Amino acid sequence: MVVIITGASSGIGLATASFLAEKGLKVYGISRNNFANEHFENLTCDVTDFDAVGKTFKYIYEKEGKIDILINNAGMGIAGAIEHTENENIKKLFDLNLLAVINGCKCVTPYMRSSGGGKIINIGSVAGIIPIPFQACYSASKAAVNSFSMAFGLEVRDFKIQLTTVMPGDTKTGFTSNRIKNELLADDLYKDRINNSINKMEKDEKNGVSPLCVSKVIYKVICKKKSPTNVTVGFNYKTIVFLSRILPRKFMLKIVKKMYG
Repeated sequence: MVVIITGASSGIGLATASFLAEKGLKVYGISRNNFANEHFENLTCDVTDFDAVGKTFKYIYEKEGKIDILINNAGMGIAGAIEHTENENIKKLFDLNLLAVINGCKCVTPYMRSSGGGKIINIGSVAGIIPIPFQACYSASKAAVNSFSMAFGLEVRDFKIQLTTVMPGDTKTGFTSNRIKNELLADDLYKDRINNSINKMEKDEKNGVSPLCVSKVIYKVICKKKSPTNVTVGFNYKTIVFLSRILPRKFMLKIVKKMYG
């Protein structure tokens, strides 16, 4: 199988690219960083440069004759109160977390269709199901990825292209330290709520599962004949997502407010 994974230079992307390569899959990593890896071939490309992505996918298809799997993994986070968040950072987040995902799906569809099908795995987040205060834009982008994946999956089902959103919870990666934080983390209005919320997020992430746990879930999706629409990583988060669907929304938001608000 020929696999493309974006954001392959670190975190979940690097772990997954290496893991899949060790399983015998032909893996092409795509990232902005130019680096060599003994397990897979890395191609330097900014996924928010849509023309460059199209050319990169074409190069891989012409070289391999097919593209079986696309894993849209590249992403970023911003944290802080919305009214303190720069519009430039909001745009940057949605360009990467959502629009790049949509573009990747657009680019790969003709190649998968010509090969008789394929699988697209979009990396979402539990935060897309249970939105977190002071990570509102990140939560919104992942909720959008989830909705887009389900709708697009219906569009391409007749071409035997399957869509899955894999939703990790807290994962121990460099994503934590790379998150963009607003300079204003406390003021007379929010007091210490912003800082306390971010500290709680970071503590949970640093004690979260390894990225390899996510990689193994992705591999299971690849191996299934029929891919699930959504997969949550980790028993605890599966339970939380399940409860969010059966408990009153107001009650769930109250719990989230107590934890992060």
